[in-house]
Amino acid sequence: MTAESSIELDRVSVYQNENLILANITLNICKGEFLYLIGKTGTGKSSLLKTIYAELPVRVGIARVAGFDLRKLRTRDVPYLRRKLGIVFQDFQLLMDRSVNENLFFVMRATGWKDKREMQKRLLEVLAKVNLGNKGGKMPHQLSGGEQQRVAIARALVNDPEVILADEPTGNLDPESSEGIISLLMDISKTGRAVIMATHNYTFFDRYPARTLMCEHGKVVPFNPQE
Repeated sequence: MTAESSIELDRVSVYQNENLILANITLNICKGEFLYLIGKTGTGKSSLLKTIYAELPVRVGIARVAGFDLRKLRTRDVPYLRRKLGIVFQDFQLLMDRSVNENLFFVMRATGWKDKREMQKRLLEVLAKVNLGNKGGKMPHQLSGGEQQRVAIARALVNDPEVILADEPTGNLDPESSEGIISLLMDISKTGRAVIMATHNYTFFDRYPARTLMCEHGKVVPFNPQE
């Protein structure tokens, strides 16, 4: 794995149980690169992301993510890998019974943060990054869908990850909120993080162009939105 690579897959196959979902994937994603992953429902986008964050095991091929060899990854080391990854889901997955601040503190405590001053400092940094500096005391239900997704992105940034994996992050949002989320993820990639965004939404490709891969017929192939 080169110093500039965050994700390197070489002839990797993706399985769900005994079902082969994607075969023979070769892919290199550099630090600071933004990548769209497109394809119809059921073509393997989420399965590929799950393989990258070690929810699905790598049985065939070579896979290195954020310095970890996924073929050799032991169960007890999965949390260390995931601290280098930020994962954003379509349905936000916020804890609805606690404030924005407490959602972020929960993740910090779960990943080993102890110093309250450091936690507070990091909280303010990530909320500022997603333009929610004044929303920390709000409950999730008091926020719009776009704001809730920004909280989810702030949560993904807490541990200063090398890679952001966003699985249909605009799927539940209106067009204006969707554009804000794509713009934010693009900005995050410019800070040196690799960002993969799985999406059905092709409407912003003209305004926010980036390398695009498509999952289809069990393969991952380059896709040119201009064609």
